[in-house]
Amino acid sequence: MAEPLFNRLCLIGIGLIGSSIARVARKRGDIARTVVATTRRAETLARVRELGIVDVVEDDIGKAVEGCDCVILCVPVGVYATVMAQIAPHLAKGCILTDVGSTKGSVIRDLTPLLPEGVHLVPAHPMAGTEYSGPDAGFPELFDGRYAIITPLPGSDPGAVEKVRELWRRCGSMIETLDPTTHDKIVAMVSHLPHLIAFTICGTADDLAEETKEAVMKFAASGFRDFTRIAASDVDMWRDVFLNNREALLEMLARFSEDAHALGRAVRYGQAEFIEDRIRRGRKIRRELIERKQA
Repeated sequence: MAEPLFNRLCLIGIGLIGSSIARVARKRGDIARTVVATTRRAETLARVRELGIVDVVEDDIGKAVEGCDCVILCVPVGVYATVMAQIAPHLAKGCILTDVGSTKGSVIRDLTPLLPEGVHLVPAHPMAGTEYSGPDAGFPELFDGRYAIITPLPGSDPGAVEKVRELWRRCGSMIETLDPTTHDKIVAMVSHLPHLIAFTICGTADDLAEETKEAVMKFAASGFRDFTRIAASDVDMWRDVFLNNREALLEMLARFSEDAHALGRAVRYGQAEFIEDRIRRGRKIRRELIERKQA
């Protein structure tokens, strides 16, 4: 077995992603000698103690990060600034501060003003998840074969960046490096926009007249079921994602709206070739995802 990457690793937030990291660390044994977990909800901390997936469960967030050489923020991106204000005085010099948030521009905006000297910020985003949340939702295979995107800051410490890359390699991820702006545009298209559409479709179904809605629920085919799976995602996390990736999401929504209107016109005016082209392009994208083992 390789030497542990970190001596003391702290997970702030222990939902799906945090608890999956904890389970990988417990299973492999070469990520950290000691894994600490903390979160604001007492009932969540109690459940983590029952599960036994970390070495130390700490109620006090300041104590949790003391002496750690790596701290991972696994909380909704909307609370990063608040959490950073709480932990900044307690971060050790040389500590690597990283995260799992699916926006990166807002992360850098909220964390860098409070970053203590000698603490290395290396933002990251594992492109993995399910519709479930909470410490019971995690599993060690969550990151297997999925991308982890690292978005280093200009002048980032190369050793710290490499350690974050190695962390995600040991979790089973494939590693990519992007600048924060490019990252936020890409995830707006591949993740945030599909969630926005799913929430909207389910909201439309919920607003139907009661007798029609009952029929929708009764006869829901696989297409609608797929949307409901996405729409079952965590409320706090996705509210914060939408608000903190506003510009990129609205840009992709505008492009999607134009394309949807174009397809709608083709349906209205019987433009079969246009409709067939859109269907073929959808099939092509699906084949490419399967070939890349991302479907």
